[in-house]
Amino acid sequence: MNGTKSIMIVGVGGQGTLLTSRILGGIAMENGFDVKISEVHGMSQRGGSVVTYVRYGETVAEPIVEEGQADVIIAFERLEALRYSHFLKKDGVLIANDWRIDPMPVLIGAAEYPEQILENLEKQVKVYSVNATEEAKKLGNSRVSNLVVLGLAAKHMDFSKEQWYSVIEHTVPPKTIDVNKAAFDAGYCS
Repeated sequence: MNGTKSIMIVGVGGQGTLLTSRILGGIAMENGFDVKISEVHGMSQRGGSVVTYVRYGETVAEPIVEEGQADVIIAFERLEALRYSHFLKKDGVLIANDWRIDPMPVLIGAAEYPEQILENLEKQVKVYSVNATEEAKKLGNSRVSNLVVLGLAAKHMDFSKEQWYSVIEHTVPPKTIDVNKAAFDAGYCS
């Protein structure tokens, strides 16, 4: 790997951005990289935007990802993908959950939810998407949609599936290991 990899994880409160950043940081550390993680909490209790940064490499000076510097953005919701897409490098990749969560301005009628978000982003950047929420529901637990999206992202990273499994097993609550691994597989195999 050349240089530092910069990954942003964006979503709405309660979607698992913090857990996902711990898994990503864990796999990078297991592979001997210096890792910096920064968690930027929004109004997570009220469905607000939540952003985490994971940077790893031989030596990482700071955890923050600047605009135009993200190698990968993992987005757990379409509008969040749009909101942070300007952080991607020119050759960066957007991994997105094709799912809509209306923010408060849309719910109260003060704003419109944009149409064709992922289709419009595909005209500007490389986008891989999955309806992770529906995949997670098929597994009987809609809360593991973050692992579906992470599975899709993992296909485009330099770590083996077994390494991902190991970190998932050591990071998620013990009683949820099987469903989280199944969710990861759903994204990985999509």
